Amino acid sequence: MTRTLEIPSLREAVTPQEWQARVDLAACYRLVALFGWDDLVFTHISLRVPGQPDQFLINPYGLCFEEITASSLVKVDHEGRPLMDSPFDINPAGFVIHSAVHVGRPYVNCVLHTHSLHGTAVSAQAEGLRPISQQAALVLPRLAYHGYEGLALREAEKARLVADLGSRNLMVLRNHGLLACGRSAAEAFNGMYLLEAACRIQVLAQSGGGALVEVPQDIVDGMPQQSREVTRGQGADLVWPALLRRLDRRLPGYDA
Repeated sequence: MTRTLEIPSLREAVTPQEWQARVDLAACYRLVALFGWDDLVFTHISLRVPGQPDQFLINPYGLCFEEITASSLVKVDHEGRPLMDSPFDINPAGFVIHSAVHVGRPYVNCVLHTHSLHGTAVSAQAEGLRPISQQAALVLPRLAYHGYEGLALREAEKARLVADLGSRNLMVLRNHGLLACGRSAAEAFNGMYLLEAACRIQVLAQSGGGALVEVPQDIVDGMPQQSREVTRGQGADLVWPALLRRLDRRLPGYDA
């Protein structure tokens, strides 16, 4: 027996701008599932509602990422309190990290957090991410670290997390996982893709047992400029339409 969720469409109940944000966020959730970074119904991606700096969209607690649709997303305030009627709840621990970043970094619109196996493996390594791949070289200039403080339930951790993140958009959460943030769902996803790839490459390279060659620091320092040149200044927007087409082929229905 196939079990399906009947979720009424919210398309006519929200502004066109919010609807597009919902579609982008639902797509981001499904891409995380498609790439195998999800953790059952845990971890979260949040997105600020366009034009509403104190309103955010987040996943309904209990749905797998591959099930999430634009209409199933829950709209909450800074405290994680629902702002619209919804049959779904949210994970109270889930929004602590996200609200901290959204409040501390007003220009960050999307926060993506994962517990991926390779990312968590690197988060437990004393040296953290090493410059042993092109992906790592792209990531390191914008990478921060935050020490593990247990399940993200305490308000007091917020200030420390934001201070550790600083002005960077990628973070290794020690013994926990990874975090990426950006001006859009596309930007956060693209950052996470590179960070996750760098972590996976490191674990694979270490499994060979031999000495590893590191990228020189001067090359790492020059990678942000080279990246802008390669994407012709488009950044994550260059690949996002192609990712949506992949979703349309493999996990359609996110825009419902």
